[in-house]
Amino acid sequence: MKGVVVITGVMAAGKSTVAQALAERLPRSAHVRGDVFRRMIVSGREDYVRGAGGEGEAQLRLRYRLSAATADAYAEAGFTAVVQDVVLGEGLGAYVDLIRTRPVHVVVLAPGPETVAAREAGRAKTGYGAWTVAELDDELRARTPRLGLWLDTSELSVGETVEAILAGRERARVR
Repeated sequence: MKGVVVITGVMAAGKSTVAQALAERLPRSAHVRGDVFRRMIVSGREDYVRGAGGEGEAQLRLRYRLSAATADAYAEAGFTAVVQDVVLGEGLGAYVDLIRTRPVHVVVLAPGPETVAAREAGRAKTGYGAWTVAELDDELRARTPRLGLWLDTSELSVGETVEAILAGRERARVR
């Protein structure tokens, strides 16, 4: 895979682990972690709340612009940029539009909500606070455009998920 690969899904879908494993399989790659840009805000950070607009939404859009620009910079230097972040709803199409590099691939990790809840319960960090697993799953399934390659990873290992991404790279290509 060349260019930029965007891996998205709900929190605890396996984005970080899969993105790292995919990047490790590619000959020249960089793993761009979208949440890093949120954590860089030391003072005045506001979390995104759907429909609230304001500062939380502005910071989310800033995070997306920064990660897209970083992915473009890595791609311009000859790396495949594997971007991983929660980009759902109408924001997915808008995020893809921010990326100048071609080709752009989108992979949506979509394990079932029961699997996500079990994964969330078993990890040290907690992603769910303002959202429930069911609410975010609804945002994914009901409001996110069907761009790229969607994978139900409920029963897949990390290695199997990477293999499915590599095998489906043409379906994942959106630009």
